[in-house]
Amino acid sequence: MAIQIQDTQTGQKREFTPIREGEVSMYVCGPTVYDFLHIGNFRGAIFFNVVRNWFEKRGFKVTYVYNYTDIDDKIINRANNEGVSPSEISEKYIKEFETDYANLKLTPQTHRPRVSEHVDTIIDLIQSLVDQDKAYTLNGDVYFNVENFSEYGKLSNKNIEDLRAGHRIGVDEGKKHPADFALWKGAKEGEPSWDSPFGPGRPGWHIECSAMSKALLGEQIDIHGGGLDLVFPHHENEIAQSEGASGKTYVNYWMHNNMLEFGNQKMSKSLGNVLTGRSFLTEYNGEILKYMMLQNHYRSTIDFSEAQIGHTIQNLARFYSALALADSLAGKGSLAPVPESFEKMLSEAEEAIEKSMDDDFNTAEFLAHLFGVVREFNKLCRKPGKVTDAMVAVAETFSAWVRKQGLVLALFQEPAAEFLRTLDDMLLAKKDLKRADIDQLVQDRATARAEKNWAKADEVRDKLAEIGILVQDSAEGSTWEVEKG
Repeated sequence: MAIQIQDTQTGQKREFTPIREGEVSMYVCGPTVYDFLHIGNFRGAIFFNVVRNWFEKRGFKVTYVYNYTDIDDKIINRANNEGVSPSEISEKYIKEFETDYANLKLTPQTHRPRVSEHVDTIIDLIQSLVDQDKAYTLNGDVYFNVENFSEYGKLSNKNIEDLRAGHRIGVDEGKKHPADFALWKGAKEGEPSWDSPFGPGRPGWHIECSAMSKALLGEQIDIHGGGLDLVFPHHENEIAQSEGASGKTYVNYWMHNNMLEFGNQKMSKSLGNVLTGRSFLTEYNGEILKYMMLQNHYRSTIDFSEAQIGHTIQNLARFYSALALADSLAGKGSLAPVPESFEKMLSEAEEAIEKSMDDDFNTAEFLAHLFGVVREFNKLCRKPGKVTDAMVAVAETFSAWVRKQGLVLALFQEPAAEFLRTLDDMLLAKKDLKRADIDQLVQDRATARAEKNWAKADEVRDKLAEIGILVQDSAEGSTWEVEKG
C-alpha cells in the first residue's frame, strides 16, 4: 500500500508521489523564539518527527527543514523590556528549545535555519515579486498584492472579496486591498534593520518561510506541515509569495496537526491556560508527553487534562511493565524456538501497523496494535510457576520487537525497570509519600507473612491499598508499585 496523506488544500486523502523518486522534502514551521515554547508547539515537533521516521522506514531519503523565527515583533518587544538585544533573546530561547527537544529524545531535523541567516534570500524573493507586479512599496514598507495572485485563498477556502468586507482585516491607509500583507517593514527606532533596495528595514513574518524553504529545498517541495492555526493567514500567504514568484506549485501536500484543549477550551494566552513544554517536562517526563501527543490522531484535538495525563501514565506503565518482565526473563533459559503462533501474531501486528501508518500516519492505531502484542505477551509470560525456555524465547523476541517498532514513535527506548521507578517516584511525590516509608511497610508485611501473622499482613496490605500502593507476591518475594489506574 502506498502512503496516503490527508491534504489540507484538497480536503482529501491523496497517494504520496514524491517530486524526486525515493526522496522526501519536508518543511515544518518552527517556533518564534521569544520565550519557552508552550506545550502546543511540541505537538508538531513530536508528530512530524514520526512522519520523517516513517518515511525513512519505508525507504525514503528525507530532507527535513524546521525553522527558527528569530526576527519578530515579540522578540523585539521582549528585548526592549529586558534591555538586551533581540539576538540575545532569540539565542537564549533557541538553546532552551533545543534542550527540551533533546530531552524528548527526538532526532534532530536535517536543517534548522534562522531567519537572520537568510535575509539576502528574502530580499531577492521580495524583489522578484515587485518586478512581477505581485508586490508594491508603500512608505518604506513592501506589501504583497493579493489581487494580482488569482489563486489567493485556495488553501483556506477564503474569498478575497469576503476578506475585503470582513471587519477583522485591518485597512492600512494606502494599501490596495485590506488583505495585502507586509513582505518588508521599514526601519523603526529601536528595531533591528537591514539595507535593501526598498530602504532599511526587516522581513515580514510570512516571507521568511518562503525564502528559507526555497533556499534549502528549492522552489517546489513535497510536504509542508504546521499547526492548524497556521493555515490562514501564514500558509495561505506562503503560497501566494512562493507561487507568485516562481509560477510553480509550491507544496504538493499540506499537513496540519490539530490543537490542544484544556477542558475543551483551545489553549491560548488570553485564557491563561498556556503551559510551557519545559514546565511539563520538569513535572512529568518526555515519554509521557510524546505518548499523550501520539495516542490521538494528529488531525484530532487533544484534551490536555489531569485525567488524560493519568490515563497516559497508566498506558505507559502497561508497556514498560511488560518490557521489564521481558528483561527479567531474558537469558534465564536454554535456547528454544519462539512459538510459531507468537511469531505469526507479531508478523500480523507489523502488517497492521504498516497499514495504519500508510493511512495518513495513524499513530493511535499504531499504539493499539502494540497493545494487542503486550496483551498476548502477558498471557504467555505473566504467570506463576517455573520459567520455561519457551517463555524466555517469547520474552526476548517481544522486547526486541516492541523496541524496534517504538523507534518510529521515539517511544519505549528507556530501560524498563528504571522507567517504572521514575513513574512511581513521580506519583509518590504527587501523593506526598516517600519511597523509604513504602519499602518499610512492604517489609513489615513480609515479616508478618513469614511469622504467619496473617491478620497483621492483611492489615498492612489494606493500609498500602488505601494510599494507592499495589503489592505483588511471588516465589522470589514481594514487589510494589503505585496504582496507575
